[in-house]
Amino acid sequence: MRFVLVGGNTDTARIDGISAAGANPDAMIHTPSADLEIVEYGHPVQAPVVPVSPTGCPTPAVVTRAVRELLGFDVLAVDAGLARPTTAPTVTIGDGAGRDIRTSDPVASASETFEAARRLGRCLPDAELVIGETIPGGTTTALGVLTALGEQPTVSSSLPENPLSLKRDVVSEALGTSGLSPGSTAGNPIETVQCVGDPVLAAVAGLTTGATATGTTVTLAGGTQLAAAAALVRHAGTDVSLSLATTSFLAADDTAGIHDLANDLDVNLTTDPGFDTVSHPAMDAYVAGEAKEGVGMGGALALADAADVSMAIVREKIADIYDRLVSEDRTMKI
Repeated sequence: MRFVLVGGNTDTARIDGISAAGANPDAMIHTPSADLEIVEYGHPVQAPVVPVSPTGCPTPAVVTRAVRELLGFDVLAVDAGLARPTTAPTVTIGDGAGRDIRTSDPVASASETFEAARRLGRCLPDAELVIGETIPGGTTTALGVLTALGEQPTVSSSLPENPLSLKRDVVSEALGTSGLSPGSTAGNPIETVQCVGDPVLAAVAGLTTGATATGTTVTLAGGTQLAAAAALVRHAGTDVSLSLATTSFLAADDTAGIHDLANDLDVNLTTDPGFDTVSHPAMDAYVAGEAKEGVGMGGALALADAADVSMAIVREKIADIYDRLVSEDRTMKI
């Protein structure tokens, strides 16, 4: 089994009120690069920040790193369009960050990114891939993709209160810029990403399409962003079995509609065991509804559960990694 983490950026994240995947817009641009380093090394190296929300909720990379330290699984980091460099060893398949989806062709290289990812997926020798993502603003681009494809237009949020109305307004403007309407790109995943998506979605969809074509089992580790990737895979004509491993926090979010979306896409939905009540800043914000998912957190926790590692042990490791991070010079700020 190999854990694949796809990172990238989209300028859509800079829209005020869209994302909490960073303490502020200047810090947010470093989030994917820092997430890759945390999962790889346990702490940022070149990235000048440990990603946190404006209220201090730590990045889900802390959870994924905790499970990796417990299980020792291999990680492949994929640069699908990072805006800032990372010292994590990566395979580069993107051509730069995505632009604001309200502009024309925000992912002009969608076809090239999809094809490069598809070739990579076909070449990986693993029997199973677990694929996660890190991209601030990704739920809004996911909503754009789902809407353009004619799928259920609802997504989750890194914020406690999902700004779904704002996201729909942004998507409506994006569709207008590209001359599209809901459902008008059904059956054309490349055009969909090019017009209203982000480079990470192109990469995840390509990886999944390529890997499943060679018989590799794929679990999409995430929530509605990975469901949008599954929609792209389905609209590309791939009908193999897929699983979506997300967290109990996202599954409990009625605004995300993840259960109905999974059913519509014929994707098996798995939910990890929820965190018990704890008194630690590494987990308190998740219980309060922040973050919910990201950096493959749901997939990592599902792997721990499948390996019969108790959530109590996982929580202890999460707390340990969090405490290590805040004790370093590069504390949770930019």
